[in-house]
Amino acid sequence: MSSSAFALPDKLAAKAAPTLIDADERHFAAIADGLRRQLDDLAGRLDDARRGAAGKGRQAVDRDQEVHRLTARLRTLRRYSLDLCLGRMVAADTGETIYIGRLGLTDGDGGRLLTDWRSPAAEPFFGATHANPMGLASRRRYRWTRGRVTDYWDEVFTPDGLEGHAALDDQSAFIASLGGTRSARMRDVLGTIQADQDAIIRAGSNGTLVVDGGPGTGKTVVALHRTAYLLYSDPRLSHRMLFVGPHEPYLAYVSDVLPSLGEEGVLSCTLRDLVPEGATAGVEKDPETVRLKSSADMVRAVEAAVRFYEEPPRAATTAGGVRVTADDWAEAFGAATGTPHNEAREEILDELCAILADRHDDADPDELRRDLRPALHRAWPMLEAADLIADLWSVPAYLRRCAPWLTADGIGTLQRADPRAWTLSDLPLLDAARQRLGDAGADRRERQRDAAVAAQRAGMATVIDDLIASNVHDDGEGLMQMLVQQDLRDVLVDDAVLPGATRDRLAGPFAHIVVDEAQELTDAEWQMLLLRCPSRSLTVVGDRAQARHGFTETWQDRLTRAGLDRIELASLNINYRTPSEVMAEAAPVIRAALPDANVPRSIRDSGLPVVHARLEDFDLILATHAGEGTAVVIGHPTFTGSGRVRALTPELAKGLEFDLVVLVDPASFGTGIEGAVDRYVAMTRATRRLAILTSA
Repeated sequence: MSSSAFALPDKLAAKAAPTLIDADERHFAAIADGLRRQLDDLAGRLDDARRGAAGKGRQAVDRDQEVHRLTARLRTLRRYSLDLCLGRMVAADTGETIYIGRLGLTDGDGGRLLTDWRSPAAEPFFGATHANPMGLASRRRYRWTRGRVTDYWDEVFTPDGLEGHAALDDQSAFIASLGGTRSARMRDVLGTIQADQDAIIRAGSNGTLVVDGGPGTGKTVVALHRTAYLLYSDPRLSHRMLFVGPHEPYLAYVSDVLPSLGEEGVLSCTLRDLVPEGATAGVEKDPETVRLKSSADMVRAVEAAVRFYEEPPRAATTAGGVRVTADDWAEAFGAATGTPHNEAREEILDELCAILADRHDDADPDELRRDLRPALHRAWPMLEAADLIADLWSVPAYLRRCAPWLTADGIGTLQRADPRAWTLSDLPLLDAARQRLGDAGADRRERQRDAAVAAQRAGMATVIDDLIASNVHDDGEGLMQMLVQQDLRDVLVDDAVLPGATRDRLAGPFAHIVVDEAQELTDAEWQMLLLRCPSRSLTVVGDRAQARHGFTETWQDRLTRAGLDRIELASLNINYRTPSEVMAEAAPVIRAALPDANVPRSIRDSGLPVVHARLEDFDLILATHAGEGTAVVIGHPTFTGSGRVRALTPELAKGLEFDLVVLVDPASFGTGIEGAVDRYVAMTRATRRLAILTSA
């Protein structure tokens, strides 16, 4: 580290006065020493954990979790240096100075060097305002460049806080960060989280919290930082959170934020990722087909489609010389309630054998199972989700039985020549079927597992019998007594080599799900998430005015209909990202289609007017932008991107931000609400400049 943690430019020489930064210099030196000590300690503990025996069962799980925890913290500490420190705050009553960090850090004596930003003690650093200083005299925020402070800003809340402070423009740190150029990935903005955002980040996780806000209000920032905060504050959520984004470019854009906050265990996905067919699913072109498939009723039709294959035999049969009545079958089928269809056959068989054994003491259990299994397999066949849904789109009578509310026209609309030409509208139904059916290989693997366990036990019994035979006399350590116990023979079975299913990590259940751009989800798509979140603990982030297919209801009505309760709404109304010049042109576009749209108020100017030009000026506009952050072109008929300039559709640009946005013929984006939303979304991706080009 340099002899000084500060590298202030000449124009900020006044801020380099020793009376202003000496206390920070001393504390940063202590942080550097603490970091070195903790890095050495973590590296040693990680080596010890990796060298330790993996063990079995819970011991193996605990060991793996410890390795993961140590690795994640070590990676975060190595990623940062002194810039772990976000800023400091001074208490008004005691004068104590508390330094806030991305992670907590102590010195060799256990003294607090950095307070984790998520801890309750750090809340005033983010939440204090002049109207409610939360017990602070002052607050300082740092700007770091390559591990050294290149600027800092102070806010003073009491007259006593004036002493020793250099910068009293309380919004300068925040405004400066907004004006900076963007990169290909979203940066965490932890050092400049605002009070309205922090209140939402720290809200509890019981029930559903809706974060409603227009473009540039920091919804995504809040969603990501809230994810990290909840993992820290609520132990129930550890390694059981899912973050759902609208598309792959969005996930790539935000992929670095959670690791930068020290959280690497959060799964992220799009709705496509939840089912295998999502990788190749196309877009449904017929609006009526989309409407019919997107209802929650159609998801419920999947249950009826499965029940069609769960009808007990109505005629008496014979098994192992024993009469099996229709009532016996019905009673056994009832025992499978709540078990996925494909995993229930052994339960039914066990129940049916028990029913018959109660009436016939002399019945041979093995013979009963052998004779009953073929009849059971005919009455309760193994099913595949894709086959089930394809049958709905190709067998009208089957669809009519499962969805009796559909009209004849509706049934005809859903039939198609290639029932497996999957579209996005099919994904919730395929998911519901897969969840209801369960694992088609469970039955076979259970039998394989039983056979493998039996083989291991037989082999282990031979070894133990040999040991017993060779130890005629007790060794005084109780070895002989241990060897003859059945429990030891069971313990020695190696679970690691037994056959098992590959677990789908996205199948859940999850303790909490965060959904960004949630205004686009249909009722059927909500069911995909609720199936994975039995706790109904969600953070729902979106903007009704950015819903491409319209959103005339309230959030409360939409989510209640989807099956959620305990819904709370938090609104963000300040546009921190989009310059006022851009919003002045974007606001009329959306209000023409949605007069009640929640258009946020911009708090900054870029000084750059919106450019209106012809398509012939396209190359010139991009050349003028060269080397200044990121840019996107939306709507160009042939441009496919080059260098740091991307080419996207309005839909794929949602959730992203760029220094320069170039729209080509935005009038061609479409008509009605969908066209207006696409134009509004595209325009409000700009953080500095917007250019609108027309070809005619």
